[in-house]
Amino acid sequence: MISFTGALKVYLALEPQDMRKSFNGLCALVSDHLEADPYQGALYIFTNQRRNRLKILFWDGTGLWVACKRLEQGRFSWPKPSSKSQKRLSLTPEALAMLTDGIDLKDGRLRPWYEREEKC
Repeated sequence: MISFTGALKVYLALEPQDMRKSFNGLCALVSDHLEADPYQGALYIFTNQRRNRLKILFWDGTGLWVACKRLEQGRFSWPKPSSKSQKRLSLTPEALAMLTDGIDLKDGRLRPWYEREEKC
């Protein structure tokens, strides 16, 4: 079971990646590009060039998880690197939830494309 607690480390790859990659390809990206160990129990988040898809790689101690989300409209609010050499950004689990829920991390507002349906 995936559990997103406050102690969970979350790393966001700042450069767009090829979304055709799966377990082995994403592990190689974490090792080679982000210079991290994919088997340390952190979440690694990747997006494509258009920022309408994201993939999450996670090692839970028994195996790897790959989760994918494709937006039907709009784009994810993706942070920009503060320097040319920066390849990843550390996020809190709460910031990850905001990112996937359509909240712009810069100003804390819902993106214009995101609307929740009212529950009865």
